[in-house]
Amino acid sequence: MRTSIAFAIATFSFSPWATPSSLAQAPSTTPAPRPAPAVRQTETDEYTRYELLAPDSASFRIRYEVTATALGATLFYNPIRKGSVASDEAVYDAMTGDPLKFEVVSGDEARKDPLMGGEDASSDFIRVHLARPVPPDGQARILILKTYKDAKSYFREGDAIVFQRNLGIPRDRVVLPVGYELVECNVPSQVLPEPDGRIAVSFQNAGPGPAPLVLKAKPDAQTSAAAAPHALTTKKSWESPFSGETEGERLSERAHQDRDIVYFLQQPETHSFSLYHDYTESRPGMNRYLNIVREGSTASNPSAYILDTGEKLETRILTGAELAAEKIATEEPVTPTTQIVLISFPPLKKGQSLRLRVSETYAAPASYGLDGEELVFDRSLGRPRNAVVLPAGWYLLASAIPASVHELADGRIRLDFWNGRPDSVDVLIKAKRRRAPAQEPSSK
Repeated sequence: MRTSIAFAIATFSFSPWATPSSLAQAPSTTPAPRPAPAVRQTETDEYTRYELLAPDSASFRIRYEVTATALGATLFYNPIRKGSVASDEAVYDAMTGDPLKFEVVSGDEARKDPLMGGEDASSDFIRVHLARPVPPDGQARILILKTYKDAKSYFREGDAIVFQRNLGIPRDRVVLPVGYELVECNVPSQVLPEPDGRIAVSFQNAGPGPAPLVLKAKPDAQTSAAAAPHALTTKKSWESPFSGETEGERLSERAHQDRDIVYFLQQPETHSFSLYHDYTESRPGMNRYLNIVREGSTASNPSAYILDTGEKLETRILTGAELAAEKIATEEPVTPTTQIVLISFPPLKKGQSLRLRVSETYAAPASYGLDGEELVFDRSLGRPRNAVVLPAGWYLLASAIPASVHELADGRIRLDFWNGRPDSVDVLIKAKRRRAPAQEPSSK
């Protein structure tokens, strides 16, 4: 299934967002228990956009999207990098678009908070007051805007400009100044135009350390109206037999796509796996999400909730025929027998967004089962970020697609597939049963 959802601002200009609505309220049926205090700060889904300003300014604007995940946290700390001078800070709640209270505090002050115990005291921090405590199994999405001046990261080199910076955030976009063309980039990246014709590079870094990015650009690109790119089309590649994504899909920014999915394989004899996938909806007026189950799979036990608040949502499983009878349109073709999971939520107003978590159990005999004594999971995964967790008692034998691998606390093995290309990866995983624990020798 392909559905294009974006929560992004094409240019860095920013205007006040909508005022709060009932979306920001917790469910009113029964009071939720007060979360326990958070111990250490944790975060996920980080994405940074750097917009390089005039070459002689040594300055760049930053748009940082981050999600706080520490249970019960009411604060979030964002470090100000050493060597950078920060200005023009602003912080917003990503769900409602409302400004959030914040202040800049010293590292010594931040260390007093149990959330930040052990942090480097030499850094200053932006301390953000969250709109609501992080709910159980939920999160708090925030947007931090700021401008950095850092002559060691952004400088001239002859007639070229250089942006040279270790980027620890795993998803990034860097926008060149007006009139500059890219002549060097050492990290494999998408190259994409802004609506005004400025050139941007975008990448995902799935490695264990920061990306040592070096960009060079020269002032040879078009400016003004001549720089604007042609509108993207729905045409597919002329090269037969390619029948994949359209031009518009292929030239969308992969790193900023907000969908990720985790598969939890059950024992292979069942041909079943549970999964959850997260995505952000931000289109004004939208009040539902349709999850179209691919052919060869059947879904059961759907559930969904708003990650921002913990509020549970209504879910229904319909066929394509039933969906048509209710006059609900889909963004891709379905047959009368296609399964569709329908999730409903309050209509969104302009400037609002919701982060949803949808959980289901799938049975897919064509994708998952046993080959003799070997587990086989063979499935095309279309998200930018995908993870597969082996069932208990199995060890990894083979993975056709490169993945990072680690052991969970309960001994299961998790594989993470980060795909920076605008297409699917055909994942093929094989596994074997672990040996039974050796028995202690008899004392008789």
